[in-house]
Amino acid sequence: MAQRTSSTAAAASEAPAAKSKKIKIAVADDHTIFRDGLRRLLGLEPDFEIVAEAQDGTEVPDILRDKEPDILLLDLKMPGLDGLGVLQRIQNQKYKTKIIVLTASDDEGEYVQAMKYGTCGIVLKQTATDLLIKSIRKVYGGEIWLDAKTTAAVMRQFASPSEPNPRERDKPRLSNREREIVALVAQGFKNKEIAERMFISEQTVKNHLHNIFDKLGVSDRLELALYAIHRNIRPL
Repeated sequence: MAQRTSSTAAAASEAPAAKSKKIKIAVADDHTIFRDGLRRLLGLEPDFEIVAEAQDGTEVPDILRDKEPDILLLDLKMPGLDGLGVLQRIQNQKYKTKIIVLTASDDEGEYVQAMKYGTCGIVLKQTATDLLIKSIRKVYGGEIWLDAKTTAAVMRQFASPSEPNPRERDKPRLSNREREIVALVAQGFKNKEIAERMFISEQTVKNHLHNIFDKLGVSDRLELALYAIHRNIRPL
């Protein structure tokens, strides 16, 4: 009997901790039926909690400030202020929210622009529900999410006939430390966060990135992240 009471008490003590780990999600989409369906689907996941909804891009900054969601699912086509406008407006704000663009658009240029504005993932609306759920958990965990179709689309946008052959780019070998930094950039970590994880200074991270950009022939963090995804570079 004592054992049973002890087990019950342990379970009760664990319950609040489990509850506190829910991923807080906000949805910004101008279609009411789509938002309702998404709320019902995501509400079935025990670790998800829908904390806010917006039907116009102009509502999003207030939601990010007041509700502090962990994840924002953002449609690109909305009245008032569209998704790219939202991303541009909040680009320099210090919101902790990570953004996944959830879109029906097939405009590859919009995918690239969204990534440059700081979104952590792109999911097409025709994607299977289980992949959307997986993308939310992955982005919440610090990774960048692009499925095969959007990865190919974004990489096509960066490709040009004047670029050297990708095999030529591989000739300068990355050190283990450089590979670790590349992997962390691909997961969405900022310089300061990388420095803390690797126990080095932020300036040292910047120096490494400068060398990495030169070695790989990439011009910004997005291209570097795509390179890491394409080459399957992961933390050691």
